[in-house]
Amino acid sequence: MIYVKNSEQIEKMKLAGRITGEAILLAGEAVREGVSTAELDRIIRHHIEKCGAKPSFLGYGGFPGSACISINDEVIHGIPSPKRYLKEGDIVKIDVGAFIGGYHGDSANTFPVGKVSDEALRLIEATKESFRKGAEQAVIGNRIGDIGHAVDSYVKQFGFSTVKDYVGHGVGQKLHEDPSVPNYGTPGHGVKLCRGMVIAIEPMINAGVSGVIQLADGWTVITADRKLSAHYEHTVAITDDGPIFLTEVK
Repeated sequence: MIYVKNSEQIEKMKLAGRITGEAILLAGEAVREGVSTAELDRIIRHHIEKCGAKPSFLGYGGFPGSACISINDEVIHGIPSPKRYLKEGDIVKIDVGAFIGGYHGDSANTFPVGKVSDEALRLIEATKESFRKGAEQAVIGNRIGDIGHAVDSYVKQFGFSTVKDYVGHGVGQKLHEDPSVPNYGTPGHGVKLCRGMVIAIEPMINAGVSGVIQLADGWTVITADRKLSAHYEHTVAITDDGPIFLTEVK
């Protein structure tokens, strides 16, 4: 079932979104060689709890961290660890959720660690821009397939591929709600977008093949060919005035 939000509910979601976005920015400022993924997780949890919210991911399905922190060929759901340190040339994906006032925010970004390869920079920028292309289609009357097609067609021109096994989703009182929001699709197909829908648009883009593998820890997902992957996400409200990025902090 798709839960459509009214203006009051969307206002409540803005608070969850702002806290989520702030936590990612703080963690991003701490990204540098020698920092552990556990330290990034600590920064995120401290900010979320300081704001009176709860980390959406902590304990979700048994997940042990407050954020998913994935490095290089890890696509999503990397588990923070005090034994995992960032190295020069890495790219690190930080995925965060915050819950407050009965609603969740959900957002992700990819950060370079020091000087990274040209391919890594192209991948990061293409992933961010593919989100923008998809979000441009998040308007009343369009369909879910319009969003996915915009993402997929954009990254293909660079020789990159979209992950098919994991997709975006609705966001609200639950972290994951209907509808599913794939990063691929056919224009004019899928669920019709209407005023008050709130969705997470989250391109997961691989430098190589689209296939992925889940590791034995039950969480971490890596690229099938071990090439780089990038991730970018915002919680997006569909309104009469166009899409509003609830987790974007400027």
